[in-house]
Amino acid sequence: MPYFNFNDTVNLLSKITFPRAFNATKVWTSYQLGKLLRRPIQWGLPISISFEPTTSCNLRCPECPSGLREFSRPTGMLQSNFFEQTIDEIHKELMYLVFYFQGEPYLNPDFLKMVKYAHQKGIYTATSTNAHYLTEEKAKATVESGLDRLIISIDGTTQDVYQQYRIGGHLNKVIEGAKNIIKWKKELKSKTPFVFFQFLVVKPNEHQIEEIKKLGKEIGVDQVRFKTAQVYDYEKDPNQLIPKTNKYSRYKKDKLGKMTVKNGLSNHCWRLSSSNVITWDGLVVPCCFDKDAMHQLGNLKHQSFKQVWQNDNYKQFRKELMTSRKNIDICANCSEGLKVWED
Repeated sequence: MPYFNFNDTVNLLSKITFPRAFNATKVWTSYQLGKLLRRPIQWGLPISISFEPTTSCNLRCPECPSGLREFSRPTGMLQSNFFEQTIDEIHKELMYLVFYFQGEPYLNPDFLKMVKYAHQKGIYTATSTNAHYLTEEKAKATVESGLDRLIISIDGTTQDVYQQYRIGGHLNKVIEGAKNIIKWKKELKSKTPFVFFQFLVVKPNEHQIEEIKKLGKEIGVDQVRFKTAQVYDYEKDPNQLIPKTNKYSRYKKDKLGKMTVKNGLSNHCWRLSSSNVITWDGLVVPCCFDKDAMHQLGNLKHQSFKQVWQNDNYKQFRKELMTSRKNIDICANCSEGLKVWED
């Protein structure tokens, strides 16, 4: 079965307004027309964006530039005044806002203030956290902020397994943080945030898939979801992360025994048409696969969002993708269209 939750779906649909529906229709129509004519056509503004609260992180996960401290771009914190200025420009069309790109969102002291601001604009808000900072106080403030979706990364049901990927992490803090959120949802009689455990399936933890489902039920999260792991050097897999269970792997061996990404690279991309990513310091990049912001399509410190969305850099990138997507480096490891379903 697909991942579906009635209350969460109703909540998301409640964010639809006529301007947002009209904008989404324009985006979808232009995407389909572009595929048909094989040339980039872009109407409307993004339906969804990701805003990066910070590049800082308390953990050192392999395959993560933030965890490895290997960014070529600077580390910093998203400023609330800049965030509010951008949201003010596009909130009428924007339906879905992800407070995440790299780093741990709760390290930004203004994070929940920004969530509340977006919530007041009627935007569906989501974030992903390693849950090490979900104290009683932060959990209560999270529920009160109006956050709609909280993804808790938990990649093991025992400390020895969990720490093999979440290096420097403590499973007991994750569990405590999750319990705090569930407690305050009940205390405040709130249906939000929709809370789910996200289990990144890698070789060291794939034997705990059934155990994480049980743990999720015990704690009372709304759902447990499984995510395939991105491995940069997937041909060699130096950290031995690619799971043996084919269902949970982004990769497969071709006829020559070479490891390849499962889904092919067609010369079109719904994600590019409907969303983008804004770094903490205002750089606009195509999607979450451009972790080092190598494909800078604009800078919101110099242009408005609407100017960036239709500037020459964006037009050129859309053209390149629809001409030869396989030659774009960030597309080589893309998981778009690769689904992992709930058991």
